Amino acid sequence: MEVIKCLSELIDEEIDDAAKYIDLAMKWKQTEPDTSDLFYELSLEEMNHMTRLHQEVTEIIEEYRKEHGDPPKEMMWVYNYLHERHIVNASRVKSKQELYKA
Repeated sequence: MEVIKCLSELIDEEIDDAAKYIDLAMKWKQTEPDTSDLFYELSLEEMNHMTRLHQEVTEIIEEYRKEHGDPPKEMMWVYNYLHERHIVNASRVKSKQELYKA
């Protein structure tokens, strides 16, 4: 489904942006604490966007299941591949966010 592809690409972008912001937060934590906190908060917001986009993907898949049965295996293989990649990348960002607050 084209919309799942679109949403998956946006999820990647949100994770990438969250990573950029948390890296900036870590870089400026000691010398620019207010700006660093802003970057941290922006990183959290990007992860929230990622979560909302992922929820939309899962809702689309569930709706498809209700109307048509199981999605095509190829579609689910691609979704599962991308989902695993998103989990790994999001975990890296979340680890950095936790370190920031430590």
